[in-house]
Amino acid sequence: MATPDIWVAKDDGSDIIRTSAIAAVGRDYNGNITARLSGVEQAVVTLVAETAHTGPPTPEDFHLQLIRLIAELSGASEPVIVRPGHDERQGWKWRAGPL
Repeated sequence: MATPDIWVAKDDGSDIIRTSAIAAVGRDYNGNITARLSGVEQAVVTLVAETAHTGPPTPEDFHLQLIRLIAELSGASEPVIVRPGHDERQGWKWRAGPL
């Protein structure tokens, strides 16, 4: 049985990447959350640009939270999109929903 696609959107929605194309997720020296793509030499997508937001920065483990959520969604029965988001009460969270 084929696993449905899981996609990750940038915080501004301008790019969406398939998780199967992600080789690594990390936090750079500026606090940005980035994804390095496999199969493309040195291609990096900034998922959350720290300088583009006012308010509190993303949690130190925000990149690890993304990896955990992707692992949890690996058994999903439908295509899913994951988006970073911030609100005053909950802070920064990765939110998953139907594609």
